[in-house]
Amino acid sequence: MSISAVVWDVDDTLFDYTTADRAGMRGHLIAEDLLDRYGSAERALARWREVTDQQWARFAAGEADFETQRRDRVRAFLGEELTDTGADAWYDRYKAHYEAAWALFPDALPALDALATSHRHAVLSNSSIHVQERKLRILGVHDRFEAVLCAAELGVSKPEARAFHAACEALELAPHQVAYVGDHPEIDGRGAAEAGLLSVLIDRDGLYASADTPDGPHRISTLAELRAVLGANTRFGARSTFR
Repeated sequence: MSISAVVWDVDDTLFDYTTADRAGMRGHLIAEDLLDRYGSAERALARWREVTDQQWARFAAGEADFETQRRDRVRAFLGEELTDTGADAWYDRYKAHYEAAWALFPDALPALDALATSHRHAVLSNSSIHVQERKLRILGVHDRFEAVLCAAELGVSKPEARAFHAACEALELAPHQVAYVGDHPEIDGRGAAEAGLLSVLIDRDGLYASADTPDGPHRISTLAELRAVLGANTRFGARSTFR
């Protein structure tokens, strides 16, 4: 059966989250006069990403809600016992710098345009509806998607199969009729494949080129390659190009 819809990850798939996060945090630390505390901008950014990954893991495991993980990110990064109000205020100041750097990847709009009439589209993200719907509106692509589903509201996050199946149910399609495009090899790539979707891993930096997973995700280096993958009509379980 052919693929009827594409479900998209947002951060580091359509939206250049890593670049925006680094630019935003650098600008924020300069404004807060905090760069000297970490020795260098690179060390500060590495620490911010480390605590971000730690707190997102807690959120994904159901150990903290969305607001708590965000506040604890700030507390862990600063090494200070801030109140909720203080942590929120610090994060909001960072967010202003971060949002100033928001941008889609150059290949995102051409890919959406190329598939606009041939496939239906939705979003599945390990974030919150409030965050991702606002982001998609600011980036000018919100109306491209029939549904936007996020872990905070679903109560389940990727790579759990239930998260991917919720997206399929929102589109009223079976998993084998849906492709999922994301950037993380386990959370997105493996999770979608094991849930029965056609899994496509966007690997712009070639980090996973040497992997060999014949029953896993297809690997592409640019979203320009997505149309050809969908046109190949390869089902889960068939030999993959992810190697």
